[in-house]
Order: sequence, then C-alpha cells, then structure tokens
Amino acid sequence: MDQYMAFPASVPKAGILVIHAWWGLNNFIKSLCDKLASEGYVALAPDLYHGRIADDIENAEKLRTKLKADIVKQDILAALNQLQSEPSIEGKQIDLMGFSLGAHWSLWLAEEQPQAIAATAIFYGTRGGTYQATTTAYLGHFAETDEYVSASGRKKLERILKATGMDVTFYTYPDTQHWFFENDRPEYNPEAADLAWQRTLEFMNKHLS
Repeated sequence: MDQYMAFPASVPKAGILVIHAWWGLNNFIKSLCDKLASEGYVALAPDLYHGRIADDIENAEKLRTKLKADIVKQDILAALNQLQSEPSIEGKQIDLMGFSLGAHWSLWLAEEQPQAIAATAIFYGTRGGTYQATTTAYLGHFAETDEYVSASGRKKLERILKATGMDVTFYTYPDTQHWFFENDRPEYNPEAADLAWQRTLEFMNKHLS
C-alpha cells in the first residue's frame, strides 16, 4: 500500500490515521505526520492517489474525479487495519485527522467503523450521514470564507453530530479561507493554523484512553 508512516522516538501515545486533501500525499502531509510523531503518535497517511500529486486546483480536480469510491474505501480500511496491527501501539486507540477531501473520508470511516476510532479532527470538510452509531469525539476546523464548504453545510453537520451525544466542538477561524492550515498553500494563515494545531493536540490528548 502506498503510504507514509512516522514513528515517535519513545513509546507511542496512540495511532493517528491522516487522510490527505485532494492534492495527494504531498510534503505537507508527510511533514505533518513527522510533527505528530514528535508529539508521541504513530502517524500513518495512506496515498489515495497512488503516487500522483497535484500542485494546483485544476490538476487536483482531475485527480479527485478519477477516484473510485470502492477503491478509496479499501485503501482507507487497509490503512486502518495496518495501524491497528502496529506492535508499538497494540491495545492503544486510533484517532483520525482529515483535510478537505480527507475530512469527507474521515467522517465516512468514523461512521463505517464506529468502534475503531476514539477521536476525529476534520479540517474544512463535511459529509452527509446520520452518525447514529458513532462513538468518536469530533473536532472541526473551518474557514470563515470558504467556496467549497457552505456555512449551512457546516452547521448541519455540527447539529447532526451533537445529536449523537458525543463530544463535538467546531471552530470557525476569522480571516481564513479553505486550506488555511496547509503551509504550502497561498491560503495559509499561520496564526489560525497554529491555534488549530494547539486545539487539535489538546483534543487528542483529552481523549486518550
């Protein structure tokens, strides 16, 4: 399986499955996995594009349209199984982190495998669903101005997730656009990204079993 995996220097806290945005498994995602490893997590990012990477929106759209849902699901489930089987985190929880396209698929996995995921952090991405069987906590980071995610869609998802009775917290960051967390994008907002990072670490640590 095409992927990137990073390990901490000491005994891991947990495992985190990182699902990339429509750019593919690029250097940002790899560096993020390394950063998570430095915080004590085993981080695994599956490559849903199998070696292809987009640097601009036009090519990203082309790559996304070529995705086959059944293959994406197989890739994500295989990555989850691999992370669960990693000896260094045997018996520890699995968390999720997804960006845009990856947020959509993270939400799918949290609904598809409700007992497998302890905490899910999504960045500027939504998805439909009932989430009635979900057992994960949710943290959402959203841009104030976003042509890809509507305010109504964000609010609907937040309402549905909160109705499950799980711990759900959504944040909207002023003066930001889609991809504000990704430091290789022109939309990158360092102040908002740093705040989202700190909130994510606090969220993950809070829900360690």
